[in-house]
Amino acid sequence: MIYLDYSATTPVREEVIDTYARVCREFIGNPNSLHSLGVKSKELIDASSEQIANILGVKPSEIIYTSGASEANNTAIKGVCFKYQNRGKHIITTELEHSSIIAPLNYLTSLGYEVDFVSLDSNGLVDLEDLKNKLREDTVLVTIASVNSEVGVKQDLEKISEIVHSNGRTLFHSDVTQSIGKEKINFSCLDLASLSCQKFYGMKGIGALIKRDNLVIEPLIHGGKSTTIFRSGTPATPLIASFAKALRLAYEAYEDKYQKVVDLKRHLIEKLATLDVTINSNDFCLPHMVNISLHGIKSEVMLHALEEKDVFVSTQTACSVGNYSKAVYAITHNKDLASSSLRISLSYLTTFEELDEFFEIFKNALDKLSFRRDV
Repeated sequence: MIYLDYSATTPVREEVIDTYARVCREFIGNPNSLHSLGVKSKELIDASSEQIANILGVKPSEIIYTSGASEANNTAIKGVCFKYQNRGKHIITTELEHSSIIAPLNYLTSLGYEVDFVSLDSNGLVDLEDLKNKLREDTVLVTIASVNSEVGVKQDLEKISEIVHSNGRTLFHSDVTQSIGKEKINFSCLDLASLSCQKFYGMKGIGALIKRDNLVIEPLIHGGKSTTIFRSGTPATPLIASFAKALRLAYEAYEDKYQKVVDLKRHLIEKLATLDVTINSNDFCLPHMVNISLHGIKSEVMLHALEEKDVFVSTQTACSVGNYSKAVYAITHNKDLASSSLRISLSYLTTFEELDEFFEIFKNALDKLSFRRDV
């Protein structure tokens, strides 16, 4: 098997599974219980939170554990907008956002909120002048992902933050799901940030919303004591402990891992450039993603042709809605390219031999499908 869909989800590291299993066996008490088993579980959660906070450069009290990035995104967006309705009902975002951003924004428009999409330049970067112009006195929230999940465009969060916070009433949220474990984020420039453990070789079902300490939001889930007043429910001790383990492992030998992915991407791009495809990812993209478009071949057809050879890639982000890539269209303004795009996502676990084998399989499939198209 050649797995090249790491941006959708990553395999769980054995050490993380071991931590999860051990905590399930040894820490059976509800962390909210007052007896010794509950206290033992709470102490483990507190230690895990401390470790996560140290790695990310935030405070333990700023971590809200969620079921994943989708819940974190919904909590951030709705939590801010419902709490600060007196500030206004104007929101700014981009066409590159994940569906768990766009869907709650669409919901809010049904409640009278107004959503503006900031312009992008030819590389997919936020037009900072347009962002300045779109900011209004009643802009309550700006939500822009650190890295787009389909093409890999990497935004300059610090520059965007300066502009957003020039308006003292506007809060800045970023979905940093595709960044964590791959690059380092300066959380001090953000008011809220969403992430998911499954993107950095951890368990599914656990994520977090990082919320600036002095910021109050309206919870999505009410009722019951937890690690925070902003998200009720029994804390998932095994998932939280394994979260900390996965995050620590993700940033071990970080520079070496990153450089390997840079080299892998360069190797793959050199090979793909010899074929009749359009490469949508550019120099402003995180190296972990290579997005390409086929010519006259539907992306789903190619995906299944590769799957028959035990090669796994994506047509677009796994949670997206529709039959074409909104992100590719936002950058290229070409419906054909957006309808025929493939996302090849890399990892430090990927080998050069795998990429060479993938290329030969992909080239043969491309030749066969092109021949059928032309007949």
